[in-house]
Amino acid sequence: MIKFLDGNQLILLQNGTDYFPALEAAIDQARQHVYLECYIFANDATGQCIAAALMRAAQRGVATHLLIDGFGAQAYPAKSLQALRTAGVEALVYRPEISPLRFQRQRMRRLHRKLAVIDQRYAFVGGINIIDDITAPGMPPRFDYAVRVEGPLVLPMLREVRNMHARVAWTQLHTSRRADPIALPGPEPAGNMRAAFLLRSNLRHRRDIEHAYLRAIGKARREIIIANAYFLPSRRFKRALIHAATRGVRVRLLLQGMNDHPWAHYASRSLYDQLLSKGIEIYEYQPSELHAKVAVIDSDWSTVGSSNLDPLSLVLSREANVVVYDQAFAQQLEASLESALANHTRQITHVDWNSRSWLERLLSRLVFGLLRVLAAWVGYGMGEK
Repeated sequence: MIKFLDGNQLILLQNGTDYFPALEAAIDQARQHVYLECYIFANDATGQCIAAALMRAAQRGVATHLLIDGFGAQAYPAKSLQALRTAGVEALVYRPEISPLRFQRQRMRRLHRKLAVIDQRYAFVGGINIIDDITAPGMPPRFDYAVRVEGPLVLPMLREVRNMHARVAWTQLHTSRRADPIALPGPEPAGNMRAAFLLRSNLRHRRDIEHAYLRAIGKARREIIIANAYFLPSRRFKRALIHAATRGVRVRLLLQGMNDHPWAHYASRSLYDQLLSKGIEIYEYQPSELHAKVAVIDSDWSTVGSSNLDPLSLVLSREANVVVYDQAFAQQLEASLESALANHTRQITHVDWNSRSWLERLLSRLVFGLLRVLAAWVGYGMGEK
């Protein structure tokens, strides 16, 4: 069950341009503890900047914790990780990659969420990794979002990152060198926004994020806008979107236009024909990578987080989203998405879709078929009907 908390202030952050300075400033203000979790932690200018902020915090006596994923951050140099530890940062790796030749479902359970909590005062959640925002010279930054949270919602986020860090430390026989305050008072109200913190994990929260989407889609009366980097929904999710469109709700999907992961790109496109035939509008983002995982429904319900709408995010990986019931916040996110839809996308129509080459059609069907087998293996109901 989703637990909404009142009295929060959430600030929408678009792209690394907003996110990285806000995160660095919060770390530099820390006086008690810093927790940072992310899937990718790159050793580029951005990664070095955030790593330096973490080391500064640790060196002034702040209990500083970093948890990175063993697959997403496998390229992070061991010497850089050791430098963090030498400076006093409790730097851990979630499920380190040991044998890349072993293909097991367990290897696909990744720490994909992007969370930070500072002094029980600020928390950050979204889809932005610690990596340079610009992927190529002259290209705009990745299209992505995060939020900065103040208020009572920070407390469940702190509990989660603290528990996760402790579990990973225990499994790796790691002994903490710094005391971390555990009896801090709960955060005072900081605004008037009602919001909930949602997880996807393998025990108590297996379908929380997907169910939150489904409930909101089922209640939609006017409009649904979903921006998602990797869109390969379950039968149930796809059916909910089709039912919404059938009852007169305008459904718009803003999806990845760049082919950064071919398997996801072609499999997702295999769904276009059915979705278009039901009146769902599809737009592909053109200027750069779309990495967002956000949605707005009826201009008052919105979500921002790390969860894609595919089997990896919705069944296997650890993910984190916030759901916000606040009209002003939803309208701000909606305005940003509307701008992208109007200025930076190509709308896919039936005419465009029917003009595809036979090779592209075949490739889409083959990749989709393979992913259906994979989805069945992990227990995800991905089908065409």
